[in-house]
Amino acid sequence: MKMVISVKKWVLYKFPFLYKARVAQLQTRRRFQDVLVWCQFARRKSAVELPYRCAKHKSVLRRTLQGSDPQLQENKITNLRIALAHIDGIVIRPRETFSFWRLVGKPTARKGYIDGLMLAYGEVRTGIGGGLCQLANLLFWLALHTPLQIKERHHHSFDLFPDDRRTVPFGSGTSIFYNYLDLQFFNHTEHTFQLNLWLTDTHLEGTVRCDSLMPSFYRIEERNHRFYEWNGLWYRENEIWRLELDKVSGDVLAETMLLHNRAEVKYAVQQEKKVT
Repeated sequence: MKMVISVKKWVLYKFPFLYKARVAQLQTRRRFQDVLVWCQFARRKSAVELPYRCAKHKSVLRRTLQGSDPQLQENKITNLRIALAHIDGIVIRPRETFSFWRLVGKPTARKGYIDGLMLAYGEVRTGIGGGLCQLANLLFWLALHTPLQIKERHHHSFDLFPDDRRTVPFGSGTSIFYNYLDLQFFNHTEHTFQLNLWLTDTHLEGTVRCDSLMPSFYRIEERNHRFYEWNGLWYRENEIWRLELDKVSGDVLAETMLLHNRAEVKYAVQQEKKVT
């Protein structure tokens, strides 16, 4: 498996036109799939916030990434500002599905998107709309703290950056790429939820709100985390568990393992192990 990935990576790197052709193929296939499978997507937005807050989260806008141009961090913020305007205030009613790309659409220069950092085939690249994964990560983390069901989520097969000011467990993010790697969650409840997003000078922030007061709340836990070496390469793995707790008593009502993450580490592991 490792050899297949390496060969694919080398071929796509050596022949950029093949990379573009592969992306176009995957995007076309996804369009056909979306036509064949009917789904009621969330599309309505409201400027009036729903009364009850389920969860709130924020993430740092500027991180220290060795070897990268700091201007790309500023470009990312521009891209985030454009994209979150399409999601801020979105209402997810019963039986509706939230889709990141259905709301944001294709990031293009014509829409104002500029070059930012993006991850592809285990590498840091630059591309139009780069940096939107930070928005998807925040949305995914918020959704984990609600009864919403994760319908589609893709994980990174490489861990490219150390835990510089990381506030959530490793592996609790998501990978997106227009349009074939989407983030989707489904509202199977009888309640209506709403996403609210904004930028400050230093953070991307967001909340998920509900039309009713939920009787329980959720806590995300990391379990069985470790770094290990195999065949001369370093890997990192863990489990992400979600606990549902009663708001009054604090008793654990249910616990579920949501994710098992395993990724090849691309930075100096020994130093990171000392930190963790």
